[in-house]
Amino acid sequence: MTYETGFEVPPERQEVIITRLFAASPERVFAAHVDATLVPLWWGPRYLTTSVERLEARPGGQWRYIQRAADGAVHAFHGVFHLVEASRRLVTTFEYEGTPGQVLLNDLHLEAVAEGTRLIQKSVYLSVGDRDAMVQAGMRSGLVTSMERLDELFAAS
Repeated sequence: MTYETGFEVPPERQEVIITRLFAASPERVFAAHVDATLVPLWWGPRYLTTSVERLEARPGGQWRYIQRAADGAVHAFHGVFHLVEASRRLVTTFEYEGTPGQVLLNDLHLEAVAEGTRLIQKSVYLSVGDRDAMVQAGMRSGLVTSMERLDELFAAS
């Protein structure tokens, strides 16, 4: 079963809240976020190829993903893991290297429910302006596509 991705942008707050149900266990959803062989299969828009340069899923560990377009354009992202609770929670920073200094904090919760797993991610920005710039740059589209691809990954395995 396919579920909708919730994308809430509360007015005058520095956050975006993403919600999604998956017909997969919290263990599988968690693994998709911390396994360097799985991340490229779902992370980002379909027209980009994602590679994982670094993924150290432990407090203080770093991550860095690189996306390449057919026209040669390259987009890189990186951050640090602050909290890793297996199959329950991940807290990381996130920074797009094209806009250095616009760091956000992602707090990802996974909750077992009858359908499988409820994912709730709160992304907190340094300012409402930073949040709005990310939303206007197409964050919703990329995020929804990633969640759809993650759903497809679970359905295929």
